[in-house]
Amino acid sequence: MLLRITEQAADQIRVSIEVGGMQGMALRVAAQRCEDGTINYALGFDEAGSNDTRSQQHGIEILIAPTSTELLSGAILDFDTPEDEEEPQFIFLNPNDLDFIPPAASPDPQT
Repeated sequence: MLLRITEQAADQIRVSIEVGGMQGMALRVAAQRCEDGTINYALGFDEAGSNDTRSQQHGIEILIAPTSTELLSGAILDFDTPEDEEEPQFIFLNPNDLDFIPPAASPDPQT
């Protein structure tokens, strides 16, 4: 699997689909390498393109364009509250990112 999403992330994506009226749309995940070597991420709802990598996880269709596949290979999308933050947010755990620090325990191991 190219990119894995946790159940917590899937729950929040479903909320976003409902609130935004995006029923029937897929989640597009994109990544782009910055000049300093880190990775910028983007999430949005979209229709599939002919070259997209498609997967279904937790009932959500995920789309990744060919330009993002290498950067997202082996990554995990989670929804949690980071240290020093008060509100939960989407978090990418990505071994391809220079700033990646592996967590003590991997989230949602049963996917």
